[in-house]
Amino acid sequence: MDPLGAPSQFVEVDTLLSWGDSCEDEFSPLATTAETLSEDTIRSPFLFNKDINGKVVLWKGDVALLNCTAIVNTSNESLTDKNPVSESIFMLAGPDLKEDLQKLKGCRTGEAKLTKGFNLAARFIIHTVGPKYKSRYRTAAESSLHSCYRNALQLAKEQSMSSIGFCVINSAKRGYPLEDATHIALRTVRRFLEIHGETIEKVVFAVSDLEEATYQKLLPLYFPRSLKEETRTLPFLPADIGNAEGEPVVPERQIRISEKPGAPEDSQEEEDEGLGVDLSFIGSHAFARMEGDIDKQRKLTLQGQLSEAALQKQHQRNYNRWLCQARSEDLSDIASLKALYQTGVDNCGRTVMVVVGRNIPVTLIDMDKALLYFIHVMDHIAVKEYVLVYFHTLTSEYNHLNSDFLKKLYDVVDVKYKRNLKAVYFVHPTFRSKVSTWFFTTFSVSGLKDKIHHVDSLHQLFSAISPEQIDFPPFVLEYDARENGPYYTSYPPSPDL
Repeated sequence: MDPLGAPSQFVEVDTLLSWGDSCEDEFSPLATTAETLSEDTIRSPFLFNKDINGKVVLWKGDVALLNCTAIVNTSNESLTDKNPVSESIFMLAGPDLKEDLQKLKGCRTGEAKLTKGFNLAARFIIHTVGPKYKSRYRTAAESSLHSCYRNALQLAKEQSMSSIGFCVINSAKRGYPLEDATHIALRTVRRFLEIHGETIEKVVFAVSDLEEATYQKLLPLYFPRSLKEETRTLPFLPADIGNAEGEPVVPERQIRISEKPGAPEDSQEEEDEGLGVDLSFIGSHAFARMEGDIDKQRKLTLQGQLSEAALQKQHQRNYNRWLCQARSEDLSDIASLKALYQTGVDNCGRTVMVVVGRNIPVTLIDMDKALLYFIHVMDHIAVKEYVLVYFHTLTSEYNHLNSDFLKKLYDVVDVKYKRNLKAVYFVHPTFRSKVSTWFFTTFSVSGLKDKIHHVDSLHQLFSAISPEQIDFPPFVLEYDARENGPYYTSYPPSPDL
């Protein structure tokens, strides 16, 4: 307790400047309101979001001094680590904390456990154990560190905590490179706030003098404070930005865990030939069966013997390879075509993506690069529900995407593309294109036919998407006015859509 009348040593999180309010003049919210994006601008996977930025605080100071619902303590597996963060928390919390920790019986790497805050201003302490870092086990360390942040946030959500203060979990004692760890910390928090942002009001990153510069450098990548900062920082994002929850994505793993490690599989029925010794006991236990042969899996896929779950994992690894290539390759020549761009939202609030068929010179461009560009643009869009508007207007045979390319695209993209695609509006179709679409959706792919809507006029399209929400190529408007008459802001709903 502070002596009567003496100023408290604890810091109210509500008095701290949010990350969104800390920007320079060129990135201020007032400057942002006047910003516009050209239709060919490539958006970051971490979009400018004023509300999320308002929840995040970067503060140089001791996490133990924060007056928030919970603070995070980084420790070891026995919860007895003596690092500067833990020592400060123990000193201010008082002796009751040690007694409470003994009841937890330790904490495994990546886990998060809860105690009271005792004499701290924070009501609770979330204890977590960061990984020891070795370069040869980097993948495991990344996954464990992600789990530390994710589990701490999940615990805060489950306990209805309104604010949480993070120390830098990767302590110097455990050897984790600060910049690598900061990438994981920031993107995990960002993805959590995107999904569960309504449950948490403040997330404070409490850093030291040595850590502050790294956080200042990397925060704009994951929490851009304006559209301009979002565009400027996009090239500096690492190749692996994790999945929808920020968890590290590994294209290929040497060790794979089978679905039922102890159970026999059909693929194991073949006996080893050319060996005179009975080796059946090898690989019968769980650990030995963790290792899988990639070539054998591909062979089993062709034979139709690989399980559905294993096929999904294999497909995810393949997609991740495409995604990594898309983020590393120069696709400016494809972007300059302005054939794919994000516009507004439909009447249900879903993102609208536009494809302009006339702007795709199929015979003149590298279609693999076109596929990479599609993945680069769509990966973060497809996380949520979206619709496609395809303008077939005035296309020629040089613009038509053949069924082989479309099938390849459909096979390559992640499952989220298919799950969250709610409608495809095929504008100004011809008889030939209708027939081709029917054959493709009937015989080449499944689950797409019911989402296709052929739209003969813009009037029909406006019953699903307001005209103010679509950036039209001028030739589309001219063609539609010539064929169907000029459109108006009031229009009857179309029975076709």
